[in-house]
Amino acid sequence: MSRMEKFKKRIHVYRKEPWTFAREVCSFEPDTWQMQVLQDIVDNTHVSVRSGQGVGKTGLEAVITLWFLTCFPFPKVIATAPTKQQLHDVLWAEVSKWQSKSPLLKTLLKWTKTKIYMRKYEERWFATARTATKPENMQGFHEDHMLFIVDEASGVADDIMEAILGTLSGEYNKLVMFGNPTRTSGTFYDSHNKDRHHYKTHKVSSMDSSRTSKKNIEMLLDKYGRDSDVARVRIFGDFPRAEADAFIPLEIVDVAVSASLNISPEWTIADLGVDVARFGDDETIIAPRIGEKVLPLATYRKQDTTATTGNVLATARELMRAHPHLREIYIKVDDSGVGGGVTDQLKEAIYEQRLPYKVYPVVNNGKANDFEHYENVGTEQWGVVREMLNDNLSRHLQGGPSTVDFPNDDKLISQLTSRKYRMTSKGKIALERKEDMKKRGLQSPDRADAVVLAFYRPKDSMWILT
Repeated sequence: MSRMEKFKKRIHVYRKEPWTFAREVCSFEPDTWQMQVLQDIVDNTHVSVRSGQGVGKTGLEAVITLWFLTCFPFPKVIATAPTKQQLHDVLWAEVSKWQSKSPLLKTLLKWTKTKIYMRKYEERWFATARTATKPENMQGFHEDHMLFIVDEASGVADDIMEAILGTLSGEYNKLVMFGNPTRTSGTFYDSHNKDRHHYKTHKVSSMDSSRTSKKNIEMLLDKYGRDSDVARVRIFGDFPRAEADAFIPLEIVDVAVSASLNISPEWTIADLGVDVARFGDDETIIAPRIGEKVLPLATYRKQDTTATTGNVLATARELMRAHPHLREIYIKVDDSGVGGGVTDQLKEAIYEQRLPYKVYPVVNNGKANDFEHYENVGTEQWGVVREMLNDNLSRHLQGGPSTVDFPNDDKLISQLTSRKYRMTSKGKIALERKEDMKKRGLQSPDRADAVVLAFYRPKDSMWILT
């Protein structure tokens, strides 16, 4: 009996048992949570899964796509994600991997970069990849058998989700959403909260997955704390607390972290934010920025001011070598404490070597320009970054491109999103002191401070943050 004949005899089983399809057709062995999702998708039209990282959600999405596409007549499967990179480089590539591993599916289906279709039925029997950037991408699909797979659903704007929900009008139309629970608003959040009665929901912790490294998880928990929002979202699959006193919420940082900006040759000025530690547990951080793209951070421990000065100059030279269009570099140094020595040494070296750099000492405890609203310069500069990230989130939710790009650095993300603030008796915003953060068991926000310094705007600079 040929593979095709065996498939035809078993298809009535596969329609009711997608886990059997996964095993027999895709050689995919489901974990316990994956089995539960596969069971729920048979009899439910709306399924929503929030999870930590690395639990195997992309593989499951691929298998569900292939199951629905091959087991039902003339289906349409629409796979979507907030970014092109997540959709095509991650999800769509995973679909290709499992399709190519199956001799039967290689015979039945034709895979392309944007579409998978049943051979001889290209126009009516297919799965397609559509980036979730505008509602129109989700409209115009109508079929008795239709499935929407939404990856990283927390990052999909509400108007796009409304378009998807409005399309699901057929008798056998289904929606399956997966994602890290990064936002405390939106359709994905509501599916696990006020709209929960409309969905079969699942929460998957990285701790419970056989596919994750428990040693690595414990290391992350030790670094960031079990109670941090980073641990809640990226490990336990819980939504962030979105505490009223958290100065920068995780959801606006995640949009910047998921961006991928190209460096424009029109950007002729680079910035270095330098947060100086000396000896002890704190880090010395150099944060390079070109335009609104923050490059990977340089981190050092237990170095004196002379070594730090050398590292700053070396970073500046490497930036200009790697980006010949740069004409000048602004170096912003936390000038309090040991940072003052780095400032002095940098000024001397730049003068003697006639380097195209400018040094700007920043006194975080100094008087803010907007002194009516902020207690000091440091709080004001964190406020500048917060507003920039908020604006970037607004553009993203409206379907526009991200214009801020932060490195995917877990320590940076944790430090940016765990610092609290308070209102003083004079009605000014004041950031939580580093000493108080350490009392809560958190690290000194060295990486976050360096990135904030990189966006500090000296009064005599030509760079204007837009």
